[in-house]
Amino acid sequence: MANLRDIRNRISSIKNTQQITKAMKMVAAAKLRKAQQRMAATRPYANKMREVMARLVSANTSDNKLLRQPADRSRVLMIIVGSDKGLCGGFNNNLFRAVEFHIQEKLGSYHASGNLDLITIGKKSTAYFKKREYKVVDSHPGFFDNLNYEDTSEIMEKASNSFAEGDYDSVYIAFNEFKTVISQNRLVEEVLPIKTDLLVSDEKEDESRKVESFTEYIYEPDADTILNSMLPVHLNMQLWRSVLESNASEQGARMAAMDNATENAKELEQELKLRYNQARQSAITTEISEIVSGAAALESN
Repeated sequence: MANLRDIRNRISSIKNTQQITKAMKMVAAAKLRKAQQRMAATRPYANKMREVMARLVSANTSDNKLLRQPADRSRVLMIIVGSDKGLCGGFNNNLFRAVEFHIQEKLGSYHASGNLDLITIGKKSTAYFKKREYKVVDSHPGFFDNLNYEDTSEIMEKASNSFAEGDYDSVYIAFNEFKTVISQNRLVEEVLPIKTDLLVSDEKEDESRKVESFTEYIYEPDADTILNSMLPVHLNMQLWRSVLESNASEQGARMAAMDNATENAKELEQELKLRYNQARQSAITTEISEIVSGAAALESN
């Protein structure tokens, strides 16, 4: 049976680990509340912008390059939003597997011909896809250390400009959408070219806005000018929303993972305590047997 000192050392080590996982759970819970607040504050703005975009697009006469619909697609760009830190369960691996599955199913020919470029956000996504020899043209490790709208907009503006100039014919965003604290939806969404028909149908299918969809609006200076100025903002908001959703999902996944780790540590501690008591009882029994045998030997002499 294992040495008593070794078991005591393991119990002490598990207790220390348990304190760390508890602390990490509390930190993740605090960050999750902040992330949820930012995400909830962004959603109404993003939804309202989508409504306005739907109305503008429905009467669109603009020749904005961001509205181009390429007949043939030769190059594709994908922006992958991962995380900077680990210890968050299957948060990253589940997303990366979903991305690879999407690439194999729909973008396999582009990947095989070298016409699929990736932009990775977060250390984990950067390390994962570079290791597997995907064509990572831009990476942003440490992105979540100082999460802000300006840095996110810069990434999306570069992608939008590349699409407008014809360098890419399609742009995707892959991220974890926040569903609950313990679950996320892995999404791979195509943001360019803009699906104008979906924008319009989304607005008209919303029962709460059916009356608004038939309202005529007067735009100043004109609808095309407003559309041209709002298109880049709309695209920036798409990536910003994805980043906020991913950040909230990461904190929720980490909180759940640390809670599971704490519970597993408790179970292991109880098991080791049982083994320690058994070993201690066995050692005491052995000592008593030796004392009795020694006493009996003395009496016989």
